[in-house]
Amino acid sequence: MQPAIGAMADHPESDREYLAYRKVTLRVVPFLFICYLAAYLDRVNVGFAKLQMLKELQFSETVYGFGAGIFFLGYVLFEVPSNVIMLRVGARIWIARIMITWGLISALMCFVHTPLQFYALRFLLGVAEAGFIPGILLYLTYWFPARRRGRITAIFLAAIPTASILGGPLSGWILKEVSGARGLSGWQWLFLIETIPSILLGIVTLIYLRDRVSDVAWLTDDEKRVISTNIVAEEFEKAGHSHLSQAFTDARVWLLGVIYFSIVCGIYIISFWLPSLIKRTGVSDPLQIGLLTAVPYIVAIVAMVAVNASADRMRERRWHTLLPALIAAAGLVLTGFAGTNPLLAMVGLTIAAAGASASQASFWCLPAAFLGGAAAAAGIAFVNSLGNIAGFVSTFLVGWLTETTQSAAAALYVFGAIMAVGGMLILAIQPKLVNK
Repeated sequence: MQPAIGAMADHPESDREYLAYRKVTLRVVPFLFICYLAAYLDRVNVGFAKLQMLKELQFSETVYGFGAGIFFLGYVLFEVPSNVIMLRVGARIWIARIMITWGLISALMCFVHTPLQFYALRFLLGVAEAGFIPGILLYLTYWFPARRRGRITAIFLAAIPTASILGGPLSGWILKEVSGARGLSGWQWLFLIETIPSILLGIVTLIYLRDRVSDVAWLTDDEKRVISTNIVAEEFEKAGHSHLSQAFTDARVWLLGVIYFSIVCGIYIISFWLPSLIKRTGVSDPLQIGLLTAVPYIVAIVAMVAVNASADRMRERRWHTLLPALIAAAGLVLTGFAGTNPLLAMVGLTIAAAGASASQASFWCLPAAFLGGAAAAAGIAFVNSLGNIAGFVSTFLVGWLTETTQSAAAALYVFGAIMAVGGMLILAIQPKLVNK
């Protein structure tokens, strides 16, 4: 870990403060990163399973799109209650519960034979995972003040592209090499094998994670005071925005939900459809598809950390969210224009993945910049819920448009436009409110 993490030129810090945050970063962030990596792998491996299961189970593109998207209905319905419960029972128990239950449900996906079974398990998977992301984002506010959270959030959310970098080749290898073992198809082994890390990490969470700064034994009393003082000072500034009701009555929270909806449209089109989009360019080998999916996400990791390091340094959040969103929109349009040209399609997908990932990471510094306490717990979850409605809309609509037009181009153009227009709405938010 580079010494620059957490240090800012316009916020000189003492050696003890630097060492305290270095300890927290090294102790907390990598573990949360690994947990999210496992979570995201379980969420999107259906995109690789699709390469075999649609033909074997005789599912249409519309069935797949609806099944992939219905995950988000369960996710959205239980997002806010889940985060409020976590606020009461603590992160350690609740995050462990989330991980173990979603792992078990993901494993059951290998027994799917009918569209109804597919829909039911995808919905339950959404219910099980609800609250994980907003819970972690809330948990980070217990440790890091706003001026440090850009890079920390980006490092945590880098688990999304990392899951695709590792999961792509792994999923492709399972589909190709393990298919037929013990009478199970490759897509069935995919769900069974990739669910194991989630369950194991859920158990480890109960042992490893602590709910608050005051609960840990690996910080000195002096280091605990430094961290707690920074957090208390920041919460004091947000004292007027801490009531639970403000999560639902503040127009700015709704606006953030709409903006995040547009970002999520781009994120999930790439996550759920990248293998299929690559296949449409003429690449047929599952392992090659898996390896090619890693390329856009390697670039995405670099982009999201670099953009958010810049946002922390400049203490500017709006343009660091908007500009990457516009770049992602351009990438989606270029991918649609590329047709069956593999090189041009990969360039477009890489631009889209980098822009969408950087925009998402920067965005999540916005709600916690002015919401505190119960309002932050419910507000972050509510924004995530509104945004993730796009998970259902985008996956279903892409499936329907692809089947109707016999081309993915129309969907890419539509959601490129949504990302661009939605991203521009961020200019309606006052800079002083979020530039911290």
